[in-house]
Amino acid sequence: MNRYLAIVPAYNEREIIAQTVREIHAFAPDFDVLVVDDGSSDGTAPAAAGAGARVLRLPFNLGIGGAMQSGYIYALEHDYEVAVQVDGDGQHDPRCIAELLRVLRETPSLNMVTGSRFLEREEAGHRSSASRRAGIRIFAAVVSLVTGQRVSDPTSGFRMVDRLGIALFARDYPHDYPEVEAILLMHAHRLRSREIAVRMRPRTSGVSSISRVQPLYYMVKVLLAIFVTLFRARPREERREPAPVAVKRGVS
Repeated sequence: MNRYLAIVPAYNEREIIAQTVREIHAFAPDFDVLVVDDGSSDGTAPAAAGAGARVLRLPFNLGIGGAMQSGYIYALEHDYEVAVQVDGDGQHDPRCIAELLRVLRETPSLNMVTGSRFLEREEAGHRSSASRRAGIRIFAAVVSLVTGQRVSDPTSGFRMVDRLGIALFARDYPHDYPEVEAILLMHAHRLRSREIAVRMRPRTSGVSSISRVQPLYYMVKVLLAIFVTLFRARPREERREPAPVAVKRGVS
């Protein structure tokens, strides 16, 4: 078993999930692939398994936060050193995984590296709609102010964490707006993170959860979640390597 894990949350992504798994195997061969099937009803799980992924099937839809926490629990219990989130809808380019790993490994003080679509020139890669970019800029300004460092893409889920990050997210992972709140969670536990430039691609299947609500309503909800996160009492994570745990079997 490899010591690196790609966690791929997927909900009704049958059309693209096999391609995503194959691309991770091709461009990040040192990574095992775990597809977390978040209660899909369209054959996502067998498509992922057929492409060579391990599949963790959730009994019903938990949302991206619950799916990712399940993946981090798996990573912790199976003693992985590094975990990277790669969305199952094809937006995250697995070619960038190697660069995320290089930065994480070359900077021992780092616990998380996030791929940002806004650190390259304007025409580089997919950057979402103008209205969403405006909202992202607001979130970026707030998160940057709170953390004391520049954050350009707080809604990016294309992130890689070390063993301490895996342990933290396995125990306590945001469920409402996990991309933004996870940065604040790392900051609250005094774990270090940084961004690097990546290119993202347009969604090729599925429907974004953001599109289900009005943009202004979504923005207010996220800002409220940030405010609540700042005042939420959390037990401190000890800055030491977690003790090995027993390997559990039974995942396909």
